[in-house]
Amino acid sequence: MDVCNINLQDEFRISPGDIRGSVEIIKEGRMFMNSLPGGEIPCQDMGGLGLYYADTRFLSCLELKLNDVEPVFLSRALRDSHFAQVEMTNREFTKDGQLVPLQTIHLRLLRMIKDGFYQRIRLVNFLPCSLQLNLRIKLGADFFDIFEVRGTARSRRGELQKPVIRRNRAILSYIGTDNIRRSTEIRFSPAPTRIIEDDPFVHIEYSLKLEPKKKHYFYLRVTPQIEKMSNHNRAIKSDLGFKEATEYLSNDYQGWKDKCLKISSDNESFDYMIRGAVTDLRALSSTYPDKGTILEAGIPWFAAPFGRDSLITAWETLLLNPGIAKETLSFLAKYQGREVNSWRDEQPGKIMHEIRFGEMAAVGEVPHTPYYGSVDSTLWFIILLAEYIRWTGDKPFLLEMAAPLAKALQWCEEYGDIDKDGYIEYQCQSEKGLSNQGWKDSWDGVVDLDGSIPAGPIALVEVQGYYYKALNDAAALYELMGKPQKAVVFKQKAEKLQKQFHQDFWLENRGFLAYALDGRKKAIKTVVSNPGHCLFPGILSDQQAHRVVERLMRPDLFSGWGIRTMSAEETAYNPMSYHNGSVWPHDNAIIGYGMRRAGRVKQLKQIAESLFGAAQNFNYLRLPELFCGFTKHEKMRPVKYPIACDPQAWSVGSTFLLLRALLGIKCRGNEIHISDPHLPEFLQTVRLENVRAGTGSAMLEFTRHRNKTYCIIMETEGNVKVIFEKREV
Repeated sequence: MDVCNINLQDEFRISPGDIRGSVEIIKEGRMFMNSLPGGEIPCQDMGGLGLYYADTRFLSCLELKLNDVEPVFLSRALRDSHFAQVEMTNREFTKDGQLVPLQTIHLRLLRMIKDGFYQRIRLVNFLPCSLQLNLRIKLGADFFDIFEVRGTARSRRGELQKPVIRRNRAILSYIGTDNIRRSTEIRFSPAPTRIIEDDPFVHIEYSLKLEPKKKHYFYLRVTPQIEKMSNHNRAIKSDLGFKEATEYLSNDYQGWKDKCLKISSDNESFDYMIRGAVTDLRALSSTYPDKGTILEAGIPWFAAPFGRDSLITAWETLLLNPGIAKETLSFLAKYQGREVNSWRDEQPGKIMHEIRFGEMAAVGEVPHTPYYGSVDSTLWFIILLAEYIRWTGDKPFLLEMAAPLAKALQWCEEYGDIDKDGYIEYQCQSEKGLSNQGWKDSWDGVVDLDGSIPAGPIALVEVQGYYYKALNDAAALYELMGKPQKAVVFKQKAEKLQKQFHQDFWLENRGFLAYALDGRKKAIKTVVSNPGHCLFPGILSDQQAHRVVERLMRPDLFSGWGIRTMSAEETAYNPMSYHNGSVWPHDNAIIGYGMRRAGRVKQLKQIAESLFGAAQNFNYLRLPELFCGFTKHEKMRPVKYPIACDPQAWSVGSTFLLLRALLGIKCRGNEIHISDPHLPEFLQTVRLENVRAGTGSAMLEFTRHRNKTYCIIMETEGNVKVIFEKREV
């Protein structure tokens, strides 16, 4: 019998103690709640449910019962990505000899997060007579670090403190190994009949008399607190009530929507998907004192600032709101690497991978303070900066970013190219770092034909494509800054890289690109989706690009729901794996965008239509981080990946990048360029309002008629020009 020897190299793989098939998530700023659809967080849950703030779980138990009986979940709804509504009813029970039939009491939970977790409970008795009953709520907090919840073992923990009980509130607390007290303050209105301590839990009890048809309201607010916090982790203070918090969030979300491009169409499902994506981006946005605002990567596992994820999402959403890109670049420049630090995989000029603020980071159990184990974040920093400047013409910001740009380019040459062969490689130095440091950063994310894990340093195929684009983009930026000699140097480097890349990565007999070069410069020939990322940088010849597109769309890679991360014919293929056979929307969107550059619009439309079809089968028509790569069959839905983040920033951004590619739209200063637009089969018309270019804006309408798409200028405002191009330039 064969025996598999699996070496789990990645210290930070996600392996919680339980898997939850369906959850409800709400988020605001650096706080989020992850619960079951009915709103409950079962005590002793092992699936990662809870209320989190600053990478710590401040609520690990929230159970609600009527007369010691759990209610029946009916439905849930999410409004604007931040306001949840849950409908429940009672099971049949007997109280003081009185039979209370099933479905005679209605419970409605309204919940949101502002400066804490807010919940309103409404009870209505639909019996013709009054009813005596008890409403009980059980709460608890384990104060686990997010890495601990994800499955990372710890040798020691801090100490849970005895609950503090007051008339209308309770305080749960924990003193960590970092000697910092973390507390959960729970307030109730009206004051409960009694609060019972059950260390480490508290039980809240209301003895109620429900009159027929009368509405009874009960309010709960949970506020995380961290003592001795730095400027990054200040304690939360607010006296907002439920109504005030609701109004604040409603106004703030409307303000966000007003800043964004408004997209509408003749397809109601598409419009719903777009509206959800716009508000999801707002929900994923967090502001850090003294550092700025950034889109966090995804909930629940990656609710933190990331380099690669935030940069790619900002690039995907330039059409929607270019301000996201400016905020992202400013934020990440503040954390740009300053020294050689092997514990954090840090080097001067390098853009970070991920930063955390929990107990495990504070005491050095993980290197995320920040951690720099990303081979491509620095390249994406350069790419996004160049595209943002082209898009907006914001030259003052370019001058502000001139020093970070120079440092990023210096990192590429001095540290990114480990063996000085002209390629960007990675090799993990940290004893608790990521063994793989491209976007497929799981322990088995890079695998050879025989299923073995290759030795590094690893030069990934897409990273060389990014590097080629970054060099050309740097040349354009230095031209704009009036430094033509520097521009020439980067152009020459790009030309040299392209020639070398064709020799070492192109597999003529396969009509495809190698996945990577290993530490011996041997080509890893495993067929994966990564070569598709080389379409948009322009590093391939036209013929090579066409062959890459054809290979990506064969049935072993294209599942019908999207392009798989790995061919179904490969040894390591597993449609339920994280990176070796699953479908990632952002991966497909980047490939689709490159297909447009290669002139392969038919295949681009296939990608867009397959992902839109997949989205119809997920909650809120939201594309998750990834889903399983099983082949599409008639009457079969796409298969969920059990622990995917949802929402995930770059999956949310995928829709906007694909729309940008389909419409052939880009902004250049005060000019809006439209090149050969194409609408997919599920759209007949699309209207874009508030397309901003320079100080002006335009409203554009795209209409498909007899397989051709036409663009009409509905109106313009300010100094803006709309230019129609015959072909992509």
